Amino acid sequence: MASMEIANAVERLHQVFERRPGAGMHDDSSATARWMDGLHVVIAHANGHEVATDMPTEFGGPNDGTLPSPGWLFRAGMASCLATCIVINAARQGIELTTLQVSAHSRSDTRGVLGMPDANGQPVQAQPFECRLAVRIAARDASAATVRELVEASRRSSPIPQAAQNALVVNLDIDVSES
Repeated sequence: MASMEIANAVERLHQVFERRPGAGMHDDSSATARWMDGLHVVIAHANGHEVATDMPTEFGGPNDGTLPSPGWLFRAGMASCLATCIVINAARQGIELTTLQVSAHSRSDTRGVLGMPDANGQPVQAQPFECRLAVRIAARDASAATVRELVEASRRSSPIPQAAQNALVVNLDIDVSES
């Protein structure tokens, strides 16, 4: 029943945006990070929900495993966003999913975080240089080709993976306060 509710809600949105395309434009809810101590940071949503991060001992963090790193939240956002888009598109197409798991994996060079150069003296980039999304999926009464196209189409319409893939422009505003 949840799939039908999703399909109906998305269809209503689709109809609104066909009539008024500008209604699709909006400011996303902000995420505000607040430094606590050490490398412990708490990120707050406008609705009050909070998520905390910390770093491993190599960076001076506690490495107690209770808090994720900011990089893990990035990968979690990509995996969750793609999974959500797959569910939405499956509901719109009347595909009944029986299994869905999305994992996001990346490779990074930690020297970039430290502003270090590579062997040629060029700055090592701080962002992950490789990312892989792995989808395990099964659906009732849908061919493998149909399910594959569902996943590929969902990836093309998934905001977080698309932002990473298409090099989102990130502007920076700095407000220096007196202590």
